[in-house]
Amino acid sequence: MTSSSKSLNSSNALNPSKLQQVLDLIDQANNEDPNQESWNNQNVAKEWLYGQRMSQTLNQFAPEASELLQIAARGQHIQRWSIPRSDYPEGRVGYKHWRTQLGKFHGEKTAELMLQAGYSPENAERVQILLQKKQLKQDPEVQALEDVICLVFLEFYLTPFMAKHTEPRLIDIIQKTWGKMSEAGHQAALQLPLTEEQLALVKKALS
Repeated sequence: MTSSSKSLNSSNALNPSKLQQVLDLIDQANNEDPNQESWNNQNVAKEWLYGQRMSQTLNQFAPEASELLQIAARGQHIQRWSIPRSDYPEGRVGYKHWRTQLGKFHGEKTAELMLQAGYSPENAERVQILLQKKQLKQDPEVQALEDVICLVFLEFYLTPFMAKHTEPRLIDIIQKTWGKMSEAGHQAALQLPLTEEQLALVKKALS
């Protein structure tokens, strides 16, 4: 639970049936991902699986999260494959432009599905703000979403990164990830079921 969890349920109980409808729509969109990942001895759509992991981690980290934060978590990578990194120039500037466009796309796509499910334009706009990470460190829900993103990365995606990058690069990635997180996020990260190798790398990055 985050230290600011009380502010995370400001939009709670809007409409559970609408919530399930929009989560299902997001899942349907992500099931179109041509990229597959092995999970529970079967191949599933990569971004569908990412969405499930985001929701699962949010439920553990902030069980009182509002409906809108729950929607944002599930929609964090909605149809991410539609905007590949290779479409943008190499280097930091190209990377930041790509990430900005992704946030805008994810927000617009999720908002579109919310309107389809019957949510108000105001609710849809709020989720767009969350997915574009506006006012990180100031908006408790944006911070909670960022914490969950970082926790999901550390638990499920650090190992693939370790296979592709050098140790100095991995340390840099972990340090930048850590810098985006709140103190509650840090505490949750240290309780993740990391392997000895992962934990040693994290400790080295934080030393």
